[in-house]
Amino acid sequence: MPHMLILGMGYTASRLAARLRGEGWEVTGVRRAADAEAIAFDDGDAVCASIGKATHILSSVPPEGGADPVLARYGTAIAAAPALWSGYLSATGVYGDAAGAWVDEASPIGSGRRAARVQADGDWRALREDMRCFRLPGIYGPGRSAIERVREGKAHRIDLPDQIFSRAHVDDIVSGIIASFDGPPGIYNLSDDLPCAQNRLIEAACAMLGAPLPPLLSLEEAHLSPMALSFYAENRRVANGRAKRLLGWAPRYPTYREGLAACLAVAE
Repeated sequence: MPHMLILGMGYTASRLAARLRGEGWEVTGVRRAADAEAIAFDDGDAVCASIGKATHILSSVPPEGGADPVLARYGTAIAAAPALWSGYLSATGVYGDAAGAWVDEASPIGSGRRAARVQADGDWRALREDMRCFRLPGIYGPGRSAIERVREGKAHRIDLPDQIFSRAHVDDIVSGIIASFDGPPGIYNLSDDLPCAQNRLIEAACAMLGAPLPPLLSLEEAHLSPMALSFYAENRRVANGRAKRLLGWAPRYPTYREGLAACLAVAE
């Protein structure tokens, strides 16, 4: 039986675990604290035992305080593990600002605001020859989309018409990871086919819900959190052609329109 070890059971990793369990996989999760479906990160004996018997190993844990906690504690064990497949969930933020231009896996990295993420991206790729590094854009899906933000009165429209974002539905990321089980190691951008302004998602969600459009605000007027504000400091379009060519992957939700409609159907 294939056995996936997932370090870091966040939104995307939990969807992957559910999908694999539904297909008959054994899945071991690792969280800060143990629960019915995961062992504790600090339980070194249990984690190392799982590393030693897993056929597939994935880390979805981002750097903390400038360092990657998984590499710091378990990197040596993962490097020596007999697993057949390994993967790391990185972020397209490693590309930095491209002034709205397209970036792909051959584009330079390291010019952005996330030095720790860039370092982790490189360290994971160097760890094993079978490593798949997935660079992910903005992730949305059931319970975490423009549909919920509009319903909760938390949606913003920002007056930056040339600001472009890429995004991906969580289930398309899951399918991309699964497609890589039979594909070659390397770097893969898993994004949808339509980078566009964030305002278009808010406007589409409002239309679907019959809700009024939130006012168009400047960045200063929106009073965004530092984290949210930082996303507007970078502008790029993320290309997904490599995953399509080498993995035979294609997003089920190629644009935000299909993705938001699916989120609405789940929410109703």
